[in-house]
Amino acid sequence: MTSLASTATASAGPIGVLTLTALAVTLGYLAVCMIRPFRRCRRCHGIGRRRSLILRVGRTCRRCNGNGEHLRAGRVVINYLRELHDKGTPR
Repeated sequence: MTSLASTATASAGPIGVLTLTALAVTLGYLAVCMIRPFRRCRRCHGIGRRRSLILRVGRTCRRCNGNGEHLRAGRVVINYLRELHDKGTPR
């Protein structure tokens, strides 16, 4: 009689490792979004001013409104879910 228990493997396999890695990266990004919700503006590099193409005059960056920072994409999602939770369902 053959034993079925001897065919079970103890390793997680590539799918398990991939899942754990994706979970760790996601939790790490959410932690960063909670600790530092803002990131530097990509257009003005965090300066808040940007040179125009005509006359090379410094102008306020339109993307960040001159403050040099943007909300991270993950923080936007967190804020949306929090607002959705706070509103709740109408009764």
